[in-house]
Amino acid sequence: MMQALTVIYTIWLRECTIFTREKVRVIAGIGQPLIYLAVLGNGLGAGARLTAAGHIDYIKYMYPGVIGMSILFTSIFSALSIIWDREFGFLKEVLVAPVPRWGVAIGKSLGGATVSMVQAIILILIAPIMGISLTVMMVLKLVMLAFLMSFAVTSLGVVIASRMQSMQSFQMVMNFMIMPLYFLSGAMFPMTSAPMWMKAMMTFDPLVYGVDAIRNVVFSDTMITGANGARESLAVVAHNAGLLRWSLSYDVTLMTLTAVVLTAAGAWSFSKTQAA
Repeated sequence: MMQALTVIYTIWLRECTIFTREKVRVIAGIGQPLIYLAVLGNGLGAGARLTAAGHIDYIKYMYPGVIGMSILFTSIFSALSIIWDREFGFLKEVLVAPVPRWGVAIGKSLGGATVSMVQAIILILIAPIMGISLTVMMVLKLVMLAFLMSFAVTSLGVVIASRMQSMQSFQMVMNFMIMPLYFLSGAMFPMTSAPMWMKAMMTFDPLVYGVDAIRNVVFSDTMITGANGARESLAVVAHNAGLLRWSLSYDVTLMTLTAVVLTAAGAWSFSKTQAA
């Protein structure tokens, strides 16, 4: 067990070190969701109105989804390092070493989750600019949710990358998967407004529970002016309007189960990787 923990720590540390040395990656990872929020949030918000949600503007609704998007893109592409390691020979050295391969997979997932969580924290701290009230407890909850969500998505990337032999094939599969995962997560439109066939697909999207959990926490301590002019809780208004689908405990339970399943799948898939 100590050997496995050493492997997990070593791989995790390597992933974090690589991230801190890539300044452009840090800037791009933060800038992309901010551009989405500024352009899509204002552009779509000008034409879309959450009419059933009282005075909830589209920027406030989309903000948790942008955090989810940052987590999705950063986490799943963290698994791209497996392809790089294979092409440059590092993966072969790891696979022939007398260490448990599942430890390497978990270390990769932890490293990707940590990187993604750091970027999510930066987005969380700009919440007041979006008109969202921040508290210490809210930040702690969001950090834990971001890590859980990141770990699950990175494990999904490990499952896929373990079977890919080139960056081109990995990127093609990712492009095929990422946008449907994001658009079906409820990040850009409420699940209640979707047609029945789309609602069915959304329930199988693991990201939808993460975005709903983040939205539950983000809305919890924010007050807005309701339609009658009185101050109301944003969470209560959002629940009544159908913008929050499930309770926080339900979302966390589903996300935890998803993380456990994907971690096990990633460890198993990586253990079958060939050294050559």
